[in-house]
Amino acid sequence: MRAYHVIAVVAVLVIGLGAKQLLFPPKQAEADAIPIASMNVLQMHGDMDTKNLPAQKMHDMTFVFDSE
Repeated sequence: MRAYHVIAVVAVLVIGLGAKQLLFPPKQAEADAIPIASMNVLQMHGDMDTKNLPAQKMHDMTFVFDSE
């Protein structure tokens, strides 16, 4: 009796997925992508003035050991 329930559930799922594919077919993506920015990334970084950037203060304790 339970085998019939499993077969019925699988049949309903297969029919439901088939109906979904029939009613809502997958759409194909458009290949006409227009680039928004025409500037090169390296050119954008090269135009920045690095002398005016703020410097972050660091307190590096990488090689400080307690045992010494």
